[in-house]
Amino acid sequence: MLVVGEDDGGTLFTPEEYERYKKEVLPTRLQNRLFVSWASPNGIDCKLVGPETLCFCRHRYKQHKTDYKEIPTERPILLPCRVPGCRCISYHYVPLNGTQPIRCRCKHFADDHSELAPYKCKKCAGCAGFHSPFTCGCTHPTFVHTMIVETKEERLARGRPVGPDIPYAAMGGLTGFNALAEGYMRLDSSGIGLWFQCFAYSKYRNVDSVSGKNNKIVLQLTVRGNSYVLLVIYWTE
Repeated sequence: MLVVGEDDGGTLFTPEEYERYKKEVLPTRLQNRLFVSWASPNGIDCKLVGPETLCFCRHRYKQHKTDYKEIPTERPILLPCRVPGCRCISYHYVPLNGTQPIRCRCKHFADDHSELAPYKCKKCAGCAGFHSPFTCGCTHPTFVHTMIVETKEERLARGRPVGPDIPYAAMGGLTGFNALAEGYMRLDSSGIGLWFQCFAYSKYRNVDSVSGKNNKIVLQLTVRGNSYVLLVIYWTE
C-alpha cells in the first residue's frame, strides 16, 4: 500500500498488474517527486505534509493527485483531489487546534467552509473567505502561511532537505522520522532535523562527549557551536 497508495482504487492488484505498475509508475515517481509543505513567513516549514495529512476538503493528501509524468511548468503546481464528487482543485493544508478544526473570523469551523478557494463559509453570507487568526507554533497566524509544492531541485535551491529517492506514494514533504514533528520542534528552520543533520552530513558530525558515571551514560553532540544531549541511559545494579 505504501508503494501503490490509492492508485489501485481499493481493489488489490494482481501480481501481473503490480509488476506493470512498478515498471510504469515507480521510475517516474523517483524522478518527479513533489515536496509539499506549509511554511511561515520566516522560512520555517511548519508542516511537512505526509500521506495521511488532511486537506481543507477533509480528504487526505494520498487521496489527491501526487504523481506527474511530466512536472507542470506553471506555478503553483496543482494537486487536485481524486475523491469522486469533491471539488477541491488543489491540496491545501489547514492546521487543527488539538483535535478540533480551527475557526474562521466568521466564528464557524473550517469544516463549515467550501473546499473551493477562497473557501467561503456555507453557514453565513458575510464570510468573504476562510481567514483564521489561529496562531501556529511558530508564533505567526495561520493566514500568513503559504502552501509550497516544489520539485527536488527547487527545494534544494531553498536549502531544504530532500532525503533519499524513494518509491513510496504520496510522501509529500516527509524526509525522515523527524519530519513528522512541527516546524518549531525540529530545532532548526529547515526541517532537516538534528539527528539527520548530524549523521547524514559528515561536515556537521561531531559526537564529542560520551561519559558514564553514577549509573548514567550521556551522549552529547555539538553542532555549529551548540551542544545538545542526545541520549541519557540509566541503569540499576
